[in-house]
Amino acid sequence: MTDRTKADRTKVDRTKVDPAKADRTKADPAKTDLAPRELRVLVAVGSEGGFSAAAALLGMTQSAVSHSVRTSERKLGAVLFDRGRNGARPTEAGERALGHARQVLRLLEVMGAEVRGAGSGTLSGPLRIAVFRSAALHLLPRALERLTARHPEIVPEVRIVRELGRGTAGEVLDGRADIGIATLGTTSPVPPELVGGVLLQEGYALVHPAGHPAPRTLPLVDWAENCTSYTREWWAAQEWLPAATVEAEDDGAVLSMVSSGFGMAVMPELSLVGAPPSVEITDLGVARPTRSVGYVTTPELAKSLAVRSLIRELRTTEG
Repeated sequence: MTDRTKADRTKVDRTKVDPAKADRTKADPAKTDLAPRELRVLVAVGSEGGFSAAAALLGMTQSAVSHSVRTSERKLGAVLFDRGRNGARPTEAGERALGHARQVLRLLEVMGAEVRGAGSGTLSGPLRIAVFRSAALHLLPRALERLTARHPEIVPEVRIVRELGRGTAGEVLDGRADIGIATLGTTSPVPPELVGGVLLQEGYALVHPAGHPAPRTLPLVDWAENCTSYTREWWAAQEWLPAATVEAEDDGAVLSMVSSGFGMAVMPELSLVGAPPSVEITDLGVARPTRSVGYVTTPELAKSLAVRSLIRELRTTEG
């Protein structure tokens, strides 16, 4: 055997790697997975908008926060924040990472609460709920009253979110809410990453000043959340409905303006609960538009005891 052949063989032998060992190296969680501490740093930078503010929130040095973020970026293989003079803003990859980070951290909290209450059957801790305005006023309170009566150690944290764009479902996807009370429909279904169900179907009605002889001649008052995919087709077919001349901030402002005699409106039933006697509600007939109100949550949190309990109370309230 020549010296060159021996050298080539030696080179080949040195580069041989046991496939089993190679697989273990690639999948080593210590090298690729993010620890809860690292997830908390990412979430703090995202919520505070900068490294120094996140450091102050977490009781860390800014350099430690920067190092943690760089380590997370290296593990994930993506830049998570755009750094600049005005702070740190999540990149598109960062937004995705933050949503997952919040969800993972929340699942760890839920795990702890459920394990601690396993022996006694006690449900405790926060339950984060995103809900649009009329559901917050007229659907959620009764369910929460029943829920907290059964489980007084649950602490509901409610955020009212405009049902526009990503709406309450977006809050759940971003890990800011455990469950969202949302408007559902064929053109705005439950996002594929979430699970959900319908709680009630509500119809729309014409609301106008009480006693007005010709309410359909009044100006139309509307708000951005109203004429969405649920009503657009019906709305376009109504020749008697003029274009809205007033765009209010929410359904409460619309009802107030109608009550004062300013105009008429087409509104869903939840928005008309407790309407003052100064307004009159007229049925729009069998062809009236409707919308479904339901809940959305993640598949993991759908199994949690607190979310399941709230869904049960919501169904009981409307049953």
